Amino acid sequence: MDRQPWTLEAGGALLTVAEMTRADAAAVARGVSSLSLMEAAGFSVVREIRRRWSPRPVAVLCGPGNNGGDGFVVARRLRAAGWPVRVHLMGDRERLSGDAAANAVRWTGPTVPLDLGALDGAALVVDALFGAGLSRSVEGVAGSVLSALTARPAIPVVAVDVPSGLDGDTGEVRGVAAPAALTVTFFRPKPGHLLGRGRALCGALVVADIGIPAAVLEDIAPTAFVNGPALWTLPRPGPHDHKYTRGHAVVFGGATMTGAGRLAARAARRMGAGLLSVAAPSAALSLYAQDAPGVICRPLDRPEDVEALLEDPRLNALLWGSGAGRGPHTAARALALLAHGRPTVLDADALTSFADDPAALFDAVAAPLVMTPHEGEFRALFPDLTDGDPLGRARRAAQRSGAVVVLKGPETVVAAPSGEAIINVNAPPSLATAGSGDVLAGAILGLLAQGAPAVSAAAAAVWLHGAGARLGPPGLIAEDLPEAMARAAADLDADPPWPPPS
Repeated sequence: MDRQPWTLEAGGALLTVAEMTRADAAAVARGVSSLSLMEAAGFSVVREIRRRWSPRPVAVLCGPGNNGGDGFVVARRLRAAGWPVRVHLMGDRERLSGDAAANAVRWTGPTVPLDLGALDGAALVVDALFGAGLSRSVEGVAGSVLSALTARPAIPVVAVDVPSGLDGDTGEVRGVAAPAALTVTFFRPKPGHLLGRGRALCGALVVADIGIPAAVLEDIAPTAFVNGPALWTLPRPGPHDHKYTRGHAVVFGGATMTGAGRLAARAARRMGAGLLSVAAPSAALSLYAQDAPGVICRPLDRPEDVEALLEDPRLNALLWGSGAGRGPHTAARALALLAHGRPTVLDADALTSFADDPAALFDAVAAPLVMTPHEGEFRALFPDLTDGDPLGRARRAAQRSGAVVVLKGPETVVAAPSGEAIINVNAPPSLATAGSGDVLAGAILGLLAQGAPAVSAAAAAVWLHGAGARLGPPGLIAEDLPEAMARAAADLDADPPWPPPS
């Protein structure tokens, strides 16, 4: 039974509460008893507790459902290991059913009703009140106990599946939830572990193998994933490649805020684009030209200049919006670029310039498009999608627009029109610095230019953005990021996790 947990850094599927229920049922259909799944879940929690703490008085808070059944297993196994344990049960023991009732019978230690006295004398609390599928706010005695537990941070809390009160799908708190030092969940993590308040409330997250066959995922076909290299399909240069085969990216730069375009251009080159052109008004072109000798600078003063530039089919990936300035001119250029049917990244003002008519942008999408809004830009394009979790909002936005949407935030979400979505969790707070979004847009551009699919380009750039920030110096600024991201990519390239192009 000593199965090892796996870590989020490996990437992989996320299961909604409903999908996890299907996984349990599929395991039972394949001959795994539900009672053995509950036993393995409780064993996994005990294993993680014993790895971190020495024996001490434990209060196990059990709810009326299967989460409480897990708690009874935890109590029994800790007591067998010599730990002083008492169970505090919410509700009547006689009303327990199924596997929870069976494990309540196996528990022969003290069981007392749940009340505020549950915390008295406890040096560790196991929260097994409610699982991830809670559909109502926590209130009454359970709410009072969790509130009291929150007010006593010196008592470490171990949550079974999720901290009670946390919505497993959205990361929202239903009423009240007590922060956990450790959360042990089973088979696969849930979106709520990563979104909203979930990351902070869960503490250290362990995903335990409890005997559900991995093959059940084939029938479930999950559509949400933790970002990581195993998910990407990225091109890698071969011995016969040259600068033209590695793509020619174009950054359309603004006239005044030239730093945004310059940061994007540097990032695109560091991500491997074979050639990089900056197209900008003549009056500002010298600033772009002075930035890096490897950048090709092209004057762009009239609308027809765009058409003339894009007559060259080798210019195969486009970026517009960084430092563009908001207004009809910016919107018109975005539509002109989309009309050429090449992979495109739209960022910043290229998005907010459509605030009065988002449909005009969405109707123009005919080729791979990646949009990279932060929260304010997202609201300008999708004013009716202001409520709810970022995963659901990004998915609806991608389906409506036909574009890959990168909703930037503490947990950036990459969503595709197909419904596939990827949550990124490796970004440090140091990324909250001016220009970091321009670097991200440029990195996506550089990968698109090399032929990466839009979802892979976006997800890989977002992950490398976070990994690069962690490698960057103290006092990280946007100018540090392109080189740091290249180092993070080089670390992966030493043992490439993505398949080479066929």
